[in-house]
Amino acid sequence: MDTFLTFTVLGLVLGSVYAIAASGLVLTYNTSGIFNFAHGAQAMLGAFAYWQFKVGWGLPTPVALLIVLGLLGPLMGLFLYTVIMRGMRDTAEVTKIVVTVSILLGMVSISHWFWHPEEPRTMAMFFGDQSGIEILGVGIRYHELICIGVAILIAVGLRIMFTRTRTGVAMRGVVDDPDLLRLNGHDPDRLAALSWVMGSTLAVLAGILITPINGGTLEANMLTLLVIDAFAAAMFGRLRSIPRTFAGAIFLGLAATYVLAYFPTSWNWTSNFRVSLPMIALFVVLIVLPQDRLRGAVTRTRERYHVPSVRKAVAWAVALVIIVYAIRLLMVTSAVTTMTIGMTFAIIALSLTLLTGYAGEMNLAPVSFGAISTIVAFHFGISGAGLAAHLNLWGVALGVAAAAVIGGLIALPALRLRGLYLALATMAFGVFLSNMVLRDTTQRELFGVQFSIFTDGNIAIPPLKVGPLDLRNETVFLMTMTVLFAVLGVGVIALRNSGYGRRLAAMKDSPAASAMLGQSLVRLKLGVFALSSGIAGLGGLFMASAMGSVSNESFSIMVSLSLLMLTVVAGIGYVSGALFGGLMSGIGFAVIMTTFANLATAQPGHADMWTLFGNIAAVSPALIGIGVALNPSGSVHQVIEGYRTLANAKPVLAGGAVVVLVSYLLALVGVLDNWWFASITIATVFMLPVVGQWLMPEAVLGAEEAKRREPLVPERVGVDEPYSEQVRDEIDRELGIAEYLSTPPARSDKELVTNG
Repeated sequence: MDTFLTFTVLGLVLGSVYAIAASGLVLTYNTSGIFNFAHGAQAMLGAFAYWQFKVGWGLPTPVALLIVLGLLGPLMGLFLYTVIMRGMRDTAEVTKIVVTVSILLGMVSISHWFWHPEEPRTMAMFFGDQSGIEILGVGIRYHELICIGVAILIAVGLRIMFTRTRTGVAMRGVVDDPDLLRLNGHDPDRLAALSWVMGSTLAVLAGILITPINGGTLEANMLTLLVIDAFAAAMFGRLRSIPRTFAGAIFLGLAATYVLAYFPTSWNWTSNFRVSLPMIALFVVLIVLPQDRLRGAVTRTRERYHVPSVRKAVAWAVALVIIVYAIRLLMVTSAVTTMTIGMTFAIIALSLTLLTGYAGEMNLAPVSFGAISTIVAFHFGISGAGLAAHLNLWGVALGVAAAAVIGGLIALPALRLRGLYLALATMAFGVFLSNMVLRDTTQRELFGVQFSIFTDGNIAIPPLKVGPLDLRNETVFLMTMTVLFAVLGVGVIALRNSGYGRRLAAMKDSPAASAMLGQSLVRLKLGVFALSSGIAGLGGLFMASAMGSVSNESFSIMVSLSLLMLTVVAGIGYVSGALFGGLMSGIGFAVIMTTFANLATAQPGHADMWTLFGNIAAVSPALIGIGVALNPSGSVHQVIEGYRTLANAKPVLAGGAVVVLVSYLLALVGVLDNWWFASITIATVFMLPVVGQWLMPEAVLGAEEAKRREPLVPERVGVDEPYSEQVRDEIDRELGIAEYLSTPPARSDKELVTNG
């Protein structure tokens, strides 16, 4: 009985913290229609700030709480809404997800910037870890009582606010019809901002309360994922009901502690199962609960993609292979391996182009399917031993098939899900795989065979060898991955231009209309999920081979979220967007940060400056991801549109090609450093459309637009330039009399007397 009461109390405490965090999610979603994936990161950042004020700077506990809960938390929520979230109403679901994911990754990077992850930090409970009371023979610490009491107060208070107050009822209507709400005298933006302020404060409170319960150690990634467990509690209430959210949180807390209390000690997977339980519950809840429509009206989004013809795709594929080989000639051996890893990430990103860009379906854990493929190939696809070991073609085929099959099995129960629900289901699968499967290093026996799923927590995948093709050679490995990406890219574009691809596009635009036209949405979704998972598995397997050995951290959900974010930033509807996103996720920013770290070591006098630049580089991917709300079609789309206007400016295009070619030749002979070549090439590519508008405006902009942009010559007005109201206003500004004309003249004494 004592065991039951003890673990019941622990479960109630853990569930109470989940309830606090989940209530903040419900608040923000009900007023903005945006599910805040950065909720856990806000909790993490608040916990670190509280530690800094209380432990780092020695402020009294009430003062530290007042600053963090009364100032930092509310300001964080207000900033997020007014600067970022307010302008995202007419964007696609994937854009909303990516922006909040970017905030999550940015906050994690900021925490690493200000609080170095290698320095240990601990946080004690309120009133001490040993202070408490005894109820029915069970000791309850004051910190635990505070958690339960605060959770009850918040649940009751939010319930009353939503049902009994005018402000609360108005909050529930913000996301449904802001225009109608405005007609009733409310300001939707002010109400949404208020909810984000409250939600952020609740997240910070949850982070402060849960850290001592979880052991007291502050670690950014762990704390962020710990609060993400509250997602399951929020889904119990279907992102609307505070009482059901509270009940779901208590259930999760009790279930987690009862697992530790009553599962047999001989089950060595109990600890992993306990950590994975919230994600298992999240997946089950998403499947079982009736699917209500997501909050928010259906709008015409701003994303626009252009699919090239297969002939153009083949030409660009050949050009990619040639360009990569030319760049290879400038690289040292270590850089070639790094570039190969980037190409494998690009292959994984290509699975997102097919699934999300073309079909409109969500997958937040593409790298997890690479883990499945890697595990299968490690156990069944390696020939030889020692230095002679190599990956065989059978292992590649089996690994890809396993990833495709499991992708289909995951998609099968989730086929009725859409948008945010589907994204959360795939995220739950990815976190479950990391916590439950990839942590399993125990030796097991099945049919007399000894094995372990993730041997020693580290798996070594040797390079592929098939006949004369041996990927032990770095150049051969790089070019093979480049050709593989090019072939898959052409195949994806050919698929999009086929009848099957048009059915996928129809399903993305309107599933209901597609079903009414006789399309089988189940078969479409199942097929595209399996194909996408297979591509992700192929890329993940070769990623593990290029790295040599991988740990469970190589396939963490953070890696998947970062890859998704950068692919959307580049343009998830483009194969070139997958290339850019994969390269930047796999190697781009890591190389930049390593370069700044090396510069700081080589130049101790400027170490602080280089370290600052390195930290800015670490945060920059998140800043770029946040900016996708302003350009939801991606940077590749912007570049394509810029070059589309250069079609009639052949001299400008030729000039840009000459600049790049000359800089390449100078780098090849050693006159230019590789970084200078890269800088010149990037600057030329992005600045060429601007240069074209400057040098050949009529060819780039068209005669009418170019003439409209010409500066006004006052002497030509009325002769070559027609006189209009706009021309008159511009002349007034040029002559400096616009301000004088806009000011009403003073009234004379005679007028004052007459009218007085």
